[in-house]
Amino acid sequence: MNLTPLTLTGKFVRLEPMTEAHAPALAEIGVGQEFWHFMLYGEMKTEADMRNWVTDILSRKGDLPFVAVHLASGRVAGATRYLNVSLKDRGLEIGGTWYGLDFQRTAVNTECKYLLLKHAFETLGAIRVQLKTDARNVRSQKAIERIGAVKEGILRNHMILPDGTIRHSVFYSIVDSEWEGVRERLESILYG
Repeated sequence: MNLTPLTLTGKFVRLEPMTEAHAPALAEIGVGQEFWHFMLYGEMKTEADMRNWVTDILSRKGDLPFVAVHLASGRVAGATRYLNVSLKDRGLEIGGTWYGLDFQRTAVNTECKYLLLKHAFETLGAIRVQLKTDARNVRSQKAIERIGAVKEGILRNHMILPDGTIRHSVFYSIVDSEWEGVRERLESILYG
């Protein structure tokens, strides 16, 4: 698996490599949102918080962060990334995913996941892609299940969030033998 920055484009969204130049647009849709309560980064209250978040994400070795651009509007819709990459075991995680309110419950997340999964399995040769979410985040769990990921279990007391909350994390995966069925299902949902 060779993880290099690239752009992935679908019918509804373009995933492009995140840069510091994206911070203002990400701040516009992400500052003050409730979903940060479930995430590992703490609250995003100002554009400076978002700029610091972007700088931190870009500094993480081995991660490949993307910004999702909604094609119809040309607006930044959110962010996601490949992380926890294991070249030896041909696995990776899709995570750190969030979208502005205007783009939640739209084709944006489904197509982002489709593009990332397709690239992981068909180009990178992954045999496993995992996703995880806070056990309190039922909306995220339903979204992950909707794309066809299999729930593997809950890691209890998995992380301590910046506000001191002890997070239990729900883990999901899709393995290479499941990809064809997941791909067909996602293509039917998206392009039906």
